[in-house]
Parts: sequence; structure tokens; C-alpha cells
Amino acid sequence: MVEFNLPANSRIQAGKTFKAPAGATQVREFKIYRWNPDDGKNPQMDTYEIDVDACGPMVLDALIKIKNEVDPSLTFRRSCREGICGSCAMNIDGTNTLACLKPIDEVKGAVKINPLPHMAVVKDLVPDLSLAYAQLRSIEPWLQSDTPAPPDGERRQSVAERAKLDGMWECILCFCCSTSCPSYWWNGDRYLGPAVLLAAYRWISDSRDEATGKRLDALQDPFKLYRCHTIMNCTQACPKGLNPGKAIGELKLLMVEREV
Repeated sequence: MVEFNLPANSRIQAGKTFKAPAGATQVREFKIYRWNPDDGKNPQMDTYEIDVDACGPMVLDALIKIKNEVDPSLTFRRSCREGICGSCAMNIDGTNTLACLKPIDEVKGAVKINPLPHMAVVKDLVPDLSLAYAQLRSIEPWLQSDTPAPPDGERRQSVAERAKLDGMWECILCFCCSTSCPSYWWNGDRYLGPAVLLAAYRWISDSRDEATGKRLDALQDPFKLYRCHTIMNCTQACPKGLNPGKAIGELKLLMVEREV
């Protein structure tokens, strides 16, 4: 069961239904979470009947069509539409993913769309990412080195050294993984979550970075790293096919090795 951070004592109610126009040839229902913090009402699920023959193939295409042609009050994030910015992360058909990469045809029956679970909601499908970005800043995700840069300004890597970053640099910070993680649901204020820990390991693995000891010291905490219970929801949810769970395991191994 997926739960959401809703206003106190609130319940998700059945909302409005927007019928498909006359002459629609292939109608699909989109049930979308709606909540406006300014109107004092409980969240509700509005239903939109969309002719998918007059719509692009992805869930994001349907959302844009709804906002442009049916209900301009619908609020969601989107940007690149190519799966490289992470803006349109949401829960679709019970799974965290990117709306721009989720084909409508993959969903059987009504397409149910909710914001990312266990995050405060700003409005409708927009989660509040303030905490997630604060946690990202806390691991200082940038190159740190006391050695002066070479005269040409480039800190070079071998092909093998560069290859160690594959599977980590591709993260687009959509936070589908973190919001799929029960440990993050329960301890999100102290556990950094798989997205941030993947970023931490990316810099620890970088041959050009000289702050490994400092970075590991910062993670030496009962909650920041060790709240991970290897449930592996994070890896299953990643829309880019990355493995945050493996990165977390490697961080734990490094912690053990430095104590030996």
C-alpha cells in the first residue's frame, strides 16, 4: 500500500469526471491526484477521459493534453520530455517512474497517477523536494582536491578510472528510488536515501577526488548510511536502470575496510 503525506485528518475523495469529447475513438481513463493547499479541501482523485488516438504515446503526453485542452488548473512538473531531467517523476500505476518514459499502453485499465509517495505535496502532482536537495548538498557533490590542477586545467583519468563512474553519473536526481524506499519513508529526516548515497559513492569512486576520508567520515552515522536494509526497491524503481543498492553496499564495505 502506498501512502502519501496529506494534511492532518484528510482522506482522498472521489472528485470530478471530465468526459471525452463526442466522436472519441479510443477512450482511456486517467485518475489523477488533485490537492490545492489554498482551498482547504481534502485531496481528491479526478477522472479524465482522454481519446488516446488524439494524444502522444506517453503518460506525460496525456498530462500535457489534459492541462492544455481540458483542465488548465492541473499542476505537475515537466521539462525535457526525454528522460534526462527527472522533472516529471511521479507514481504511475503504483510504480515510481518518469511520465515521459511511461507508455500509456503499458497500463491496463485506468491510468492512476499520484505524486511521489511519502513526500509533502506542494500541489497536485508536485512533491516538495526541499529535504532531498538539502541532503544532496550535505554530501558535497563536487570534485574536491588539494592538488593543484595541471597547467592545461584538466585532471585526467585513464579509461579504466573513468569506467568506474558508469552506472552512477547517469543519475538524474528524479528521486524515484528514494521515494520507493521504506527506510527513507520511516527515517527520511536522517537517512540520506539511495539517490544521495549513490551520488556520494560517485565522488568517492572518482580518481580525481581527494576527499574520500572526509566523505566517509561524514557518512559514519547510525542513520545516514546504515538505515538501508537492502530491500532493493530503489534499484527496481530507477527509470535509468541504475543500481543504487549496489552503491550503498560498496559504501558499507569501504566503511568496514577502513576499520580493519
